[in-house]
Amino acid sequence: MGEGEEVRNKQVLFKGYISGFPKESDMCISTDNSICLKVPEGSNGVLVKNLYLSCDPYMRLLMQKIEGPSIFTSLTPGSVITGYGVAKVLDSGHLNFKKDDLVWGTTGWEEYSLITVTDSLFKIEHTDVPLSYYTGILGMPGMTAYVGFYETCNPKKGEYVFVSAASGAIGQLVGQFAKLMGCYVVGSAGSKEKVDLLKNKFGFHEAFNYKEEHDLDAALKRYCPEGIDIYFDNVGGKMLNAVILNMRSHGRIALCGQVSQYILDEPEGVKNVICLIYSRVRVEGFVVFDYLPQYSKFLDTILPSIREGKITYVEDIVEGLESAPAALVGLFSGRNVGKQLVVVARE
Repeated sequence: MGEGEEVRNKQVLFKGYISGFPKESDMCISTDNSICLKVPEGSNGVLVKNLYLSCDPYMRLLMQKIEGPSIFTSLTPGSVITGYGVAKVLDSGHLNFKKDDLVWGTTGWEEYSLITVTDSLFKIEHTDVPLSYYTGILGMPGMTAYVGFYETCNPKKGEYVFVSAASGAIGQLVGQFAKLMGCYVVGSAGSKEKVDLLKNKFGFHEAFNYKEEHDLDAALKRYCPEGIDIYFDNVGGKMLNAVILNMRSHGRIALCGQVSQYILDEPEGVKNVICLIYSRVRVEGFVVFDYLPQYSKFLDTILPSIREGKITYVEDIVEGLESAPAALVGLFSGRNVGKQLVVVARE
């Protein structure tokens, strides 16, 4: 395949705005479009061959018509699905990226992408760890877990930490960070397999299956009898409302995600707010994009822990671009175990 050659470009297209749970039928595979394997003259864009694609819950938000303040922009019906991925540079008009460089950042759900907005594209310098890690522990989810826990939660040794969606791409890391800090760590997940993973693989002190608990407040009092100093919230809704009843004085709640709310036309409200006042609890939302300039510092911290085996990471990998829609949909039924990603091509 020569430079400048035009080839068919398999793509995952978004059909139209949705409500409720995403379905595979909301997307389709297309081979109708072709792409020239050369960056247009005068462009500072980067042409890449996609290797790994990341499936993340926030992508559901892009599939609805977004109105009002948001950090996201809706997908355009008929356009290529976009998300984070790992890719190899085939051609570049950008000074920071050269042919054969490996990169991670925002790309298209397709075999080849011409990336013209390169602000969130990072060159991969460390290849002694799996490349797929740059969709997770060394990419956006890892950075999210790191800044959310250390910057927003301001943890202290000996504190009681609770993490929801704890076996997911972000939660599994927050729990391990907390354990390394000397905190007591409890997590919730949606199956026995995931609960076992939390306790036996990631070292959580306790974990429970929220689907088996009819009273989340009672469950938290059972598994967190001393109360909660830090809650890392990935789900919102009923779990957040139950946690508020169990927060210790001067506790912190980091609002990372609201996956239980993404599928609702009318999101559930927050209850028990008076408890936040009485217990002087700080609730803070954060967005990882604000911290991307700290990425090098993050790598310097996390890479040694991976190499020394102090932190482990579980991935749920499916093969082929055709598998991408089902993999994304599966996030919302808890089908994945660990970080969900799609292999487009192996380098």
